[in-house]
Amino acid sequence: MKYLIVGLGNIGYEYQNTRHNIGFMMLDAFVEASNIANGGNKPPIVFEDKRYGWVAKCRVKNAELVLLKPSTYMNLSGNAVRYWLQQEKIPIENMLVLVDDLNLPFGTIRLRKQGSDGGHNGLGNIQSVMGTTNYSRLRFGIGNNFNRGAQCNFVLGEWTAEEQQQLKERFELTKNIIQAFCLQGIDRTMNLYNGK
Repeated sequence: MKYLIVGLGNIGYEYQNTRHNIGFMMLDAFVEASNIANGGNKPPIVFEDKRYGWVAKCRVKNAELVLLKPSTYMNLSGNAVRYWLQQEKIPIENMLVLVDDLNLPFGTIRLRKQGSDGGHNGLGNIQSVMGTTNYSRLRFGIGNNFNRGAQCNFVLGEWTAEEQQQLKERFELTKNIIQAFCLQGIDRTMNLYNGK
């Protein structure tokens, strides 16, 4: 089976360590952990600059994973998603989108198999381009500790030192969720990990 794992974010050094880029960061952490786990026994997994994004491929047991960080900027992510689903002949039910969520407290992780975009521009564009909300998404809570009118600055702001320390532990959990999604399916993975 083949799966598309999409991390949403914005390209460019200035966005690298911002809250809105948590999708990219989760994918980077997944690749780093996978490379450490293979202990140098296999060639390292690396992202390559391809059409509409940075793409890496790897295997988890019998599952083939295509990892995508769209280079289209957040509000045009749907173009990259549609292209790579078609290019790799992956059914939409085998896609997982990794995304930030303002409505969840920092570090809270919630897995859903469908739903609204919740005001998120990346999810909204995927919904518009694909014509459906029936795809899985892993929402990573970034909190909403900002004053009225300061949402954009907060989302595009960098993590605090305390948050950065906690991210490492949460990335271990997101790595396990990605693997479980591919090996056990969305329903079992939701039962195992939602609320942790």
